[in-house]
Amino acid sequence: MTHNDQPRILKPERDVGIIGYGAYVPRYRLPSTEVSRVWTEGYESTPIKEKSVPGPDEDVVTMSIEAARNALARAGDIDPALIRAVWVGSESHPYAVKPTSTIVAEAIGATPHTQAGDWEFACKAGSEALQAAIGFVGSGMAQYVLAIGMDTAQARPGDQLEYTASAGGAAYLIGPADEALAVFEGSLSYVTDTPDFWRRAYQHYPSHGGRFTGQPAYFRHSSAAAKELMEALGTGPADYAHAVFHQPNAKFPRTVAKMLGFTPEQIQVGLLCNEIGNTYAGSSFIGLTAVLDVAASGDRVLLTSYGSGAGSDAIALRVTDALAERQRRAPTTRDYIARRVEIDYATYTRYTNKLRKH
Repeated sequence: MTHNDQPRILKPERDVGIIGYGAYVPRYRLPSTEVSRVWTEGYESTPIKEKSVPGPDEDVVTMSIEAARNALARAGDIDPALIRAVWVGSESHPYAVKPTSTIVAEAIGATPHTQAGDWEFACKAGSEALQAAIGFVGSGMAQYVLAIGMDTAQARPGDQLEYTASAGGAAYLIGPADEALAVFEGSLSYVTDTPDFWRRAYQHYPSHGGRFTGQPAYFRHSSAAAKELMEALGTGPADYAHAVFHQPNAKFPRTVAKMLGFTPEQIQVGLLCNEIGNTYAGSSFIGLTAVLDVAASGDRVLLTSYGSGAGSDAIALRVTDALAERQRRAPTTRDYIARRVEIDYATYTRYTNKLRKH
């Protein structure tokens, strides 16, 4: 058997699933009209209504802790000391040298007997941590693992990314299938060296390849991962109640969904970019929380992340009877989105430290 003949699907021998999940979105919102007012004198329009902005006392650590606590609340009576790994995926870890994950683990009571690490792969850092968590629990090395995707996204002032680069994300507690509110049916990754987006050390803001970020970057990887996973599982778009794709803008997820044969109704629940922007590592992650907030037993869900550089992780889940009772144990994603305070561009500049004093 050659390597090309080997199964591409990733599935552990022990069935695992999501035990608890939680989202977090900051309350502050910057309307896209404010970005346009400052940089184009109001002449530029955008399909993005507004984006979430972290407060001056918020970063990936504080937001990850909030999401993790929500995930634990939905998980029920699980001792945090039984969590054998805490992994945080992000593009905007607060420290260049000091892990985010150890702070989160300490705050939720998972230390000291836990593995901790930070993950990076642009906007799919969270789904990378999730796949590793599936493997860690699926191998029997751990009973529970916490995987988080969270960001306070950066964008150069005046760049087109400034309309969408936002803040927020989600946390997932992974454990045995018999305790799960959603069981993993399989996953598949599709990765190449496609440099569509990058930021070197000591640079404050990322650079991007403009239209190159769509094709051959986002569309090639997202569509291939999702299509090949469905083929491997013997499923098609009609088998899924919901599909969630990475949301760098309003157009891309709708376009890739149509390419694959999904209807607008199948992606509507998890499509949050118009209201909170692109939360980078939290983008598809938080879309999945919005789906789980309303999903019913037996629903199948397809999650497809995308990270520049480039790659996609496609993950298929099936909702269990346990979800209905756990949905309201913590604030829903829509609860966070509704809790909005509009700010102007000057306040946004101050809250995100655009005018650096050090």
